[in-house]
Amino acid sequence: MTKGLALWEAYREFESAIVEAARLEKVHSLFRRQLAIPLYDMEATFAEYEEWSEDPIPESVIQSYNKALQQLEKYKPYEEALLQAEAPRLAEYQAYIDFEMKVGDPARIQLIFERALVENCLVPDLWIRYSQYLDRQLKVKDLVLSVHNRAVRNCPWTVALWSRYLLAMERYEVDHQKISATFEKALNAGFIQATDYVEIWQAYLDYLRRRVDFQQDSSKELEELRSTFTRALEYLKQEVEERFNESGDPSCVIMQNWARIEARLCNNMQKARELWDSIMTKGNAKYANMWLEYYNLERAHGDTQHCRKALHRAVQCTSDYPEHVCEVLLTMERTEGTLEDWDIAVQKTETRLARVNEQRIKAAEKEAALAQQEEEKAEHRKKARAEKKALKKKKKIRGGDKHRADEDDEKEWGDDEEEQPSKRRRVENSVPPADEARGIGMEAELAGKRAPVHVDPPAKQKAKAASLKRDMAKVPHDSSKDSITVFVSNLPYSMEEPDVKLRPLFETCGDVAEIRPIFSNRGDFRGYCYVEFKDEKSALQALELDRKNVEGRPMFVSPCVDKSKNPDFKVFRYSTALEKHKLFISGLPFSCTKEELEEICKAHGTVKDLRLVTNRAGKPKGLAYVEYENESQASQAVMKMDGMTIKENVIRVAISNPPQRKVPEKPEARKAPGGPMVPRQIYGARGKGRTQLSLLPRALQRPSTAAPQTENGPAPRPAVATSAATEAPKMSNADFAKLLLRK
Repeated sequence: MTKGLALWEAYREFESAIVEAARLEKVHSLFRRQLAIPLYDMEATFAEYEEWSEDPIPESVIQSYNKALQQLEKYKPYEEALLQAEAPRLAEYQAYIDFEMKVGDPARIQLIFERALVENCLVPDLWIRYSQYLDRQLKVKDLVLSVHNRAVRNCPWTVALWSRYLLAMERYEVDHQKISATFEKALNAGFIQATDYVEIWQAYLDYLRRRVDFQQDSSKELEELRSTFTRALEYLKQEVEERFNESGDPSCVIMQNWARIEARLCNNMQKARELWDSIMTKGNAKYANMWLEYYNLERAHGDTQHCRKALHRAVQCTSDYPEHVCEVLLTMERTEGTLEDWDIAVQKTETRLARVNEQRIKAAEKEAALAQQEEEKAEHRKKARAEKKALKKKKKIRGGDKHRADEDDEKEWGDDEEEQPSKRRRVENSVPPADEARGIGMEAELAGKRAPVHVDPPAKQKAKAASLKRDMAKVPHDSSKDSITVFVSNLPYSMEEPDVKLRPLFETCGDVAEIRPIFSNRGDFRGYCYVEFKDEKSALQALELDRKNVEGRPMFVSPCVDKSKNPDFKVFRYSTALEKHKLFISGLPFSCTKEELEEICKAHGTVKDLRLVTNRAGKPKGLAYVEYENESQASQAVMKMDGMTIKENVIRVAISNPPQRKVPEKPEARKAPGGPMVPRQIYGARGKGRTQLSLLPRALQRPSTAAPQTENGPAPRPAVATSAATEAPKMSNADFAKLLLRK
């Protein structure tokens, strides 16, 4: 639409330059053809035709012109979107293609695909869609094969394009040698996954199988098929496993297909059984579905004896669903077996199921024992902390500072009550009603009037007020209500009357039965609370309020789960695996808002979700995650946005693939074989500081003696040092005092 006008004008100028009368009709024809096509500036062309033509314009030409104008109005939004967007404009081209596919004009569909591929030739999905349209709609041999060839040349790493190319070549009866050569090119294309090689081998083997005439016992095509199966298995074992360190075909799909061909098409059950034996020896004997697949093949093309034998082996080897295999064996013996066969089957299945149940009971007992050990360890740690606090208190009392000891005890007791949100403390403090608090205050005021002799200082009055708040009744959390309760944390410590301020927020999710904020032993709000609803549906809906901003901080809302009974429970709701449609952006300025970043990202595709990473206080960390509609849009955004400058900050953009968390090293791993346990060095949160000095006196720091030299270099050190050379002389406290006083 945007370039066509220049072509038509050049054509008409060429024809008009020839003054022969016979050419006049040719120019009329060009005007009429041009006016029937929707192009920009059609009105100027129509006015030029009226001025050039001596005769009135025919009514049929005017009708075609008006129809083209109507079509132009439909196409204009898509063309204008392309003009306004920046390259590669994949999303705009996709929308334009969808529109043209609905209209259904083959020439225009082919044209818009070609225009899109000029700027997006490295997008495999676009090539797949184009080739699929040509395969199913146009079906023009030269055009189809040409597009397939260009597709694999531009995106050789995409196995789907090679598979479609092989199918197209077979569909249009291309020479076998060319198809084989194309397959060899595919093997050398460098796919990025081991499974891709399995897929291309399957496509080529399917092609070879369709070439075979199985009416003949032996033929050249059948021998080629069998030799290719053998080559495929060797290739996957030697090339793919060495390169990717994985099989790529753990279920042995290629061997299963070979076994089916031998059994069903070649009537060669002996070869099929050999293949299945090989499949089972590759670690598949423990899966019930593999044995049932083999059993179904024997039922269809084998005999009852081999079916029974396969099921007996399955009963002994299956570990995932042994009950299902046992049921299939009993069903077969019930319909086909003798009484002796039935007795043997019942005995084997009962023995196997008894052993399986015994193993499951042992596993459950072991798990329960581990859980009990964890509970005992937690209880032991709790007692040790309590004893340590009591000992510390006694020491301070003996020192004569009893008042400070009481305050420290209150502080430690309160700090001990505050734990991570995931630990779900079972003991909470509840605030008394306002009337009761007012009554306490009035009573204290009257008491003060009756005893004017002694007035407490302001500090002591404040301590008494805090003591009144600490003495409020403690209500234990009912674990039976976990399903209708949510745990709310990361609230501001300065929040006054949390239950009153949070109630309107949570009542939007349903009827709130109670809000229980947690206070310290000194009456300070601890920043978290329990919200109990009247039904489970409201509690589930309340989880959607997670990360909602409350008084400048993101509020964390999570299920109420006892961490001691569910140690594997995790509240983190974001994926930590590779997500090809999601981007990770770093280096953002702290002043960048979600709306500003979303406006930038929208230029490269449809943004489904955008999340700015913040700390617990709600402050931005300069990081963000952006989720696009598909992988193609994400890959285009990476290429366009990586290295972009936003508010003088150069950002980094990559596909979201968080690193795996390091598993803490077990003590057994640090123990040297045959040697003592090596203690693990403990540093602070920032690692080993540069100011950590050795506290060993310099007089005891013996410099390492240099090794004696020989003609050929340093003399070898003795294997075992004497005790006099390795042990430092024992010194008393008096000796250390002399060293320090330099006596």
